Amino acid sequence: MILVENVHKRYQTEHAAKKWILNDVNLIIPSRQSVALIGRNGAGKSTLLRIIGGTDFPTKGRVQRRCRVSWPMGNAGLEGTLTGRQNAKFVCRIHGHQDELANRLAYIQDFAELGSAFDDPIQTYSSGMRSRLQFAMSLAFDFDVYISDEVTAAGDARFRKKAADTFKQKTSHASVIMVSHDESTLRQFCQSAIWINNGQAHWFDVLEDGLKEYKESLRA
Repeated sequence: MILVENVHKRYQTEHAAKKWILNDVNLIIPSRQSVALIGRNGAGKSTLLRIIGGTDFPTKGRVQRRCRVSWPMGNAGLEGTLTGRQNAKFVCRIHGHQDELANRLAYIQDFAELGSAFDDPIQTYSSGMRSRLQFAMSLAFDFDVYISDEVTAAGDARFRKKAADTFKQKTSHASVIMVSHDESTLRQFCQSAIWINNGQAHWFDVLEDGLKEYKESLRA
């Protein structure tokens, strides 16, 4: 279960604080419930997703994660001066997999298809190589809830299929909180919806009900 309690968010600019992106958001996301985050561009979907995943923080309020929640898929932080292997080691140790370090590293290296470049500094990687490593690192661990923001994979069609198949396998015994503009992807993974509108979050038990409300708001 994930509890979002009185969450507000705005960003400070050089001169002043912007308007509230999220304004007193309260949600209870049940265990084993896969949820789509929907709303207009700029509504705050990705902001809320990052806050739920712990890679951003609310200006006010808090999030309680009573389960293991992933960082946003394919967006693991990378230190450019370290090698791919060193970055992967760091993430493995953070998640308490020191005893399984060799197997985890082998999985990440094999899945990312980096070859000898796994031991090169990240700053020498192309954007595609970075994305493949980030996605491999995301899939190397078992979480109760996977966070996905407009990403299913990176690379060529073969790699995208491999990554999508693995992600689907992972979420068959976990849940997902997902942002995507592709409704077929949302229907494939999600049962419920959170519609973000004017800084407020509206929960729908049924995904189609949330999509209907969102589409009607666009026509209004």
